[in-house]
Amino acid sequence: MIQELTIKNFLSFKDSTTFSFEATDDKTLEDYQVVQIGNTRLLRFALVYGANASGKSNLLAAFEFLWAFWFSRKRAKDEAIGVQPFKLDQATPNEPSSFELVFFVGDMKYKYEVVLDNKWVYCERLSYYKTTQPALLLNRTLDNGVSVIKLHADLKVSKAALEELSLRCLPNMSFFAAKEMVNVAIPFVDNAFEWAETIVQDVVIWPKDDIFTRAALNVPNDKDLKDFLLEFMRRSDFNISDIKAERKAIPLPADKINGLMQDGRLTDEEKQMVLSQGIMSRVYIDFEHQVVNAHGKEKYSLPTRALSDGTKRGFGIETAIYQTLGEWGFLAIDEIESSLHPELVEFILTRFLQAEGRSQLLITTHYDPLLDEVDDMFRKDMVWFTEKGEDGATRLYSLTDFKGLNKISSFRKFYRNGRFGALPNIG
Repeated sequence: MIQELTIKNFLSFKDSTTFSFEATDDKTLEDYQVVQIGNTRLLRFALVYGANASGKSNLLAAFEFLWAFWFSRKRAKDEAIGVQPFKLDQATPNEPSSFELVFFVGDMKYKYEVVLDNKWVYCERLSYYKTTQPALLLNRTLDNGVSVIKLHADLKVSKAALEELSLRCLPNMSFFAAKEMVNVAIPFVDNAFEWAETIVQDVVIWPKDDIFTRAALNVPNDKDLKDFLLEFMRRSDFNISDIKAERKAIPLPADKINGLMQDGRLTDEEKQMVLSQGIMSRVYIDFEHQVVNAHGKEKYSLPTRALSDGTKRGFGIETAIYQTLGEWGFLAIDEIESSLHPELVEFILTRFLQAEGRSQLLITTHYDPLLDEVDDMFRKDMVWFTEKGEDGATRLYSLTDFKGLNKISSFRKFYRNGRFGALPNIG
């Protein structure tokens, strides 16, 4: 589980800014929405409000960048890392960006830190809390353009393995990416690596992502997922009574193979199939719709192209949530209300919040009626806001930063009246 993320000099976050899943002492809705790990109380959900271009999506982009950086293998030392510093200042474009993630794997607390620019990783550290004080597992620095990696002596990594890790770890890639290429077991470090690996594929869902296609690939091989989706479709009043998925092999012309190998949307498994067999695997899905008409109850099969954007997005989001619940993972969704009816948004969130486990969901939204659900659907400490200052930098703050919250009868009206900020300055 994630406790907090601190970012500095990344996109619209100029100064050091911390987002936290740590719960207050409030006991509201504690049974399913707060997870106690030792002395730390962690939230399973958070939502962020803010005007357009205020930086709320950039918070999600920080999580996405960090996960992408961890597992991005570089082929050459001059390949750009891809980090984007704050650009509305004379100094910051030439300064490094920094990220600090505090998280739990099981009951063990970790802290990961990295300082980098688009060319170099200057510092990378991984610590764990065997006691109340952190112990440094990994300390990676930069010396004359070469990565210098030091591991805690108790990890007992051989000199040969450490040399191979140093050789693989180019100055523009993460230690985790290098570790993925070396066959060596590193206690405690492996636990953090495997935790990150379970949620690396779709850590953020953006409004224009084709999440339906990615979700559809999982249906033929997972009956539990199919049942989960059918229950969602039934309760959401989509009139869908069954999902029929079939995987077919499609022969490819020889002149198309090279182009497909460059397609970033293909998985390694799909690329291997293209190279070895000259075929592609495609999933075809039909949705069985049940209707009541003059003939009574009838069922008709409709192809994917007949579905609305909202149905497809709901299908994709619920698939991602299903995977997150099963892996006790982390998922972020930008503008969750995009293409979805407000009541469907509330239904999706309610289903997640009522589930047990250690999964976490972070969303951004403009849908302010959710603020009327504070203390009924979710807690006060789950609400965050973003506001952009005159210097163009984002300020991130929590609802619990405000005093007198127990005297407020409608958080939505308070927000609409500008009492929490984070609204567009129109006129």
